[in-house]
Formats: sequence, structure tokens, C-alpha cells
Amino acid sequence: MRVHYLQHVPFEGPGYLARYFNTHGHPFTGTHLYKRQKCPQIADFDWLVILGGPMNINEEDKYPWLKAEKNCIRSAIDNGKKVLGICLGAQLLADVLGTRVYSNPYREIGWFPVSLTHEAVKIPLFQNLPQRFDAFHWHSETFDIPSGAKHLFTSEACKNQGFLYGKNVLGLQFHLETIPESARLLIEYGREEMDGTRFVQEEQEILASGNRFLVLNRLLESLLDSAMNM
Repeated sequence: MRVHYLQHVPFEGPGYLARYFNTHGHPFTGTHLYKRQKCPQIADFDWLVILGGPMNINEEDKYPWLKAEKNCIRSAIDNGKKVLGICLGAQLLADVLGTRVYSNPYREIGWFPVSLTHEAVKIPLFQNLPQRFDAFHWHSETFDIPSGAKHLFTSEACKNQGFLYGKNVLGLQFHLETIPESARLLIEYGREEMDGTRFVQEEQEILASGNRFLVLNRLLESLLDSAMNM
């Protein structure tokens, strides 16, 4: 399984995803879009992972590579590739699939629980996930569920936390790939977003427990193990 990721900023990388795929012997390569690197050819990967980032999906004038990235995502979906979008990546998937991306009522930063929907608990892909678990969040935008997709996860701050389109396209608004180093970089570069509002935690609370990250990454392992058979 050849896995390729699209990275939008230097401080938001693949985190635990790199460890998982490298440990399991899957070639893991990336395009750093902020360096103006070109998106891969469709024949060069089996699984496309779209990472997060602070920009929004409509800032094509400021980030001209967004247009080419959307074309790459569309091509991956049309060619039946496995596609995983995380945070901004999920928003890009939603946009490419023709639905609305917009400001969420709340900014959500830190550790907050997400719950599986009634649809999700019936899907084998998620059978090894608990029905409610703490996830890591860093976003202020959300999306509508694309037409034909299944609504998977929800939280108090954000109704639409994930969707499955077909059997191979998964969008997650929250993060399971975050490791302590990733969280520290997000805090360093995104500190101005930590405004103390209802669903925004302080740095000390975010970094207080290393075990939280271990549990988070075990959930990602479980999901990826199941996704290998999608």
C-alpha cells in the first residue's frame, strides 16, 4: 500500500501516521504544498492523506496551490483511491464533494469527546472504536455532510465531526494523529487562536497528560487497521 500525504504548513505534519505506516512497511511519501511542490500523479499512490492547516478552503488567491490540490483530491476519489482527510483535509473533501464549508459556532481547541452516530456504530470500519472518546481538536470551521455520505461523529461544539463517502473516502474534523510534538508546534504557531472561549483549552491543559496522546494514537491504529480492508 503506497500512502501519500498532502501537507499545508511546516508545523502540521503527519504525526503518528508516519510511525504507523512506516512500522507496517507501507511506503509513505509526501507533498509539501507550502513549498510549491506539485501534487503526485494518480498512479503514484494507493492512499491519499490530506492533513490539516490554518487556511480555509476558499483562500485560493493567497494559496494558489489549493486549486491543484482540489483537482488531485477529485481525481483520487474518481479513481477509487483510499482517501483520508483530517481537519482542513476533511473540509477540502467536503468542498470537492459539493457541500458547504463554513464557520463553526464555536472554535474548538484541545481535548473534547466525540461520539459515534447511530449510522457509524453499524459500519464495520468503526466497530473497534468506543462509542465515545476524547479526541484532539484545532479548528474553527465545519462542513455539511456531503450528499450520499454517512454522518459518523459529533461533539458538543461541532455537530459534524466526520463522514464516510462510499467505502473509501473518510473525512475527520478531529485529530487522532497528534503526538506531543505536534501539539506543541500547533500551540507555538497558533497561539493567537487560543482565545479562552468555551471550547478552547489552555496550553497547560492540552499538554498535561502524555498518556492522552498514547490513547489517541491507539485509536488511530485501530481505525487504520480496519481501513486497510476497506
